[in-house]
Amino acid sequence: MARKPKPDEPLVAPEAVRAIVGGAHGDPFSVLGAHRRGGRRVLAAFVPGADRLTARMASGAEVALADIDGGSGFFAGELPDDGAYSLQAANAEATWAFEDPYRFGPVLGEMDEYLLGEGTHRRIWHALGAHVIAHEGAEGVHFAVWAPNAERVSVVGDFNLWDGRRHPMRLRGQTGVWEIFIPGLGEGTVYKYEIRGRGGKREPLKADPVGFGSEHPPATGSVVRRIDRAVWGDAKWMKGRDKRQAIDAPISVYEVHLGSWRKADGGARPLSYHELATELVDYAADMGFTHLEFLPVSEHPFDGSWGYQPTGMFAPTIRHGTPDEFRELVDAAHRKGLGVLLDWVPGHFPTDPHGLGRFDGTPLYEHADPREGFHQDWNTLIYNYGRVEVANYLISNALYWLEEYHADGLRVDAVASMLYRDYSRPEGQWVPNKDGGRENYEAIALLQKTNVTAYGDCPGVMMVAEESTAFPGVSRPVNHGGLGFGFKWNMGWMNDSLGYIQKDPIYRKHHHHQMTFSLHYAWSENYILPISHDEVVHGKGSMIAKMPGEGDEKFAHLRAYYSFMWTHPGKKLLFMGCEFAQGAEWNHSRSLDWHLLDRPQHRGVQHLIRDLNHLYRATPALHVNDCAPEGFQWLEANDAENSVFAFVRRGGPKDAQVVVAINFTPVERRGYRLGFPAAGHWHEVFNSDSAHYGGGNRGNLGGIETEPLGWHNQMQSAAITLPPLSAIIFKQE
Repeated sequence: MARKPKPDEPLVAPEAVRAIVGGAHGDPFSVLGAHRRGGRRVLAAFVPGADRLTARMASGAEVALADIDGGSGFFAGELPDDGAYSLQAANAEATWAFEDPYRFGPVLGEMDEYLLGEGTHRRIWHALGAHVIAHEGAEGVHFAVWAPNAERVSVVGDFNLWDGRRHPMRLRGQTGVWEIFIPGLGEGTVYKYEIRGRGGKREPLKADPVGFGSEHPPATGSVVRRIDRAVWGDAKWMKGRDKRQAIDAPISVYEVHLGSWRKADGGARPLSYHELATELVDYAADMGFTHLEFLPVSEHPFDGSWGYQPTGMFAPTIRHGTPDEFRELVDAAHRKGLGVLLDWVPGHFPTDPHGLGRFDGTPLYEHADPREGFHQDWNTLIYNYGRVEVANYLISNALYWLEEYHADGLRVDAVASMLYRDYSRPEGQWVPNKDGGRENYEAIALLQKTNVTAYGDCPGVMMVAEESTAFPGVSRPVNHGGLGFGFKWNMGWMNDSLGYIQKDPIYRKHHHHQMTFSLHYAWSENYILPISHDEVVHGKGSMIAKMPGEGDEKFAHLRAYYSFMWTHPGKKLLFMGCEFAQGAEWNHSRSLDWHLLDRPQHRGVQHLIRDLNHLYRATPALHVNDCAPEGFQWLEANDAENSVFAFVRRGGPKDAQVVVAINFTPVERRGYRLGFPAAGHWHEVFNSDSAHYGGGNRGNLGGIETEPLGWHNQMQSAAITLPPLSAIIFKQE
């Protein structure tokens, strides 16, 4: 039998009332709402600002609740039955009705609880974050957040006057996850979490680590956004993308910073996702690129970080529109035949007070020891990859972008900084691994598991590493001892080739093998050749500014360099603006200088890139064996005196071969004898000296006919014309 209450027994224990009113109670659901106490059904509610509170029963009965704490807003009363109820509050100024959040049961199930506690819930965004749902007959928002060391966690926003005492959450067992369902809220609600840390310390208000939307910077609140209503029109793309992203496919990536590609309204604002879905997508498709790659779109507080210091890992930046509108951009790209790669930043996060740093008052996502947890170069915090919940957070985030936004792959930023514990640290300022070495075993395991998960759950994706060292097996499968990436940026090729091309032609013969060295290791990884945003910032100048000489000669250098890049083994990546010889160094706060296309030389470079892309895609010899040695053969690698390079590119057995010859001096070379791998007529299918590109139209119009004169270790050869600072591509008839 239920114990009968004593006549003078309070409805709610005074110490519980004090803890709720003071925002110090760690288990508010044990006090608030309706509970059986000593045979009575007692309803307790905390509604600051209310003078009167009435419970309206489903039966129609009304129960006036008593203010039991001298005007603090804590009410209690005995309910007549076990039915549902709602509340009506009143004061001298208003009357308002609402559903009591504390009458609703948990939303997360036992399996969620188990997987979250174990750190194996690969789709944590299904459980955590803010979801618009119907729960126990009411519409509202379910909030859930991981904060295992907090004494109390509350959802705050305009809806409760940012008062953390009003909506404290329920702790789910040993998971460290807090949750609450708040009826009456919906999409567009701005919120944060107020956390009471150990010893009662109140932490700065925190944005949601799994929030799907954010306020416009500089505001830092999370925003409730629905992610369950996507309508896609890209089924054809998704079905066939595995072939478009294989190592034998033509892959030419246009890297874009969405905020500065082009401005609208006279430069006053960046384009919206909706505008980009037409303008950017149409442009990239017309230019012959196969993929768009976006600098990080995860929400970030500081424009000048370009997205590389994200605070909203699950939120597409609101700078260009809503998550639904970002989906529309990806969908439009797919329908136009373009893949979409996203820059992903699992290496570090900023110290902004609303972010992940000391999230629950302790170093939760980051290492406590600054020798492991603080990045000196970037003044950022480093994830604790060895903590299973943190690793799960990052792996799940990678999967989120691939599944929810149909991203075709992730370019993982700053992989080298993750792989080495001593990265950019002096002696004594880093912590060795368990074997005394510098490798970060936990980060390596995270990258491997991320790649296995991505490729296993999302067939056809491509995972790309920006990795600047000689760490072995970056693009080797995990079951063969590698990191499991599909591709790796070839930073060595980029540094060597840019070092060469920036030299005055008279000195290039002394640095000839800067251009050949990459072929010594070209097959050690599946490479992408990157001319990225990093090469046109921080005083490095634009690509055209790097070229020696003056006027037309600078453009000829650039055309020859791009031709070398597009014919060299490896997939291609070019940062926006480089395709038309942007004159100024990239500035994230202003548009590219599109007016330069009114000038013939800039327009010529744009034509060159368009034609190189289309030729690359249409010519199997230039892409099928990008990652295999049988696709390349030197004809001339040692003509340093003339700064000439020549080589053969091959595709499959039935594909026509291609011969490439490049002259990196401003001297025209007539009668230059070049070996050819087969007899017959060879068409000149590309010449960077074409007048269409701004050149002098010198070359081998009509192609060449080989003769049986051995040269360059070939049985056939021909005397050709090599225009100055130019590349020529011959294709076998």
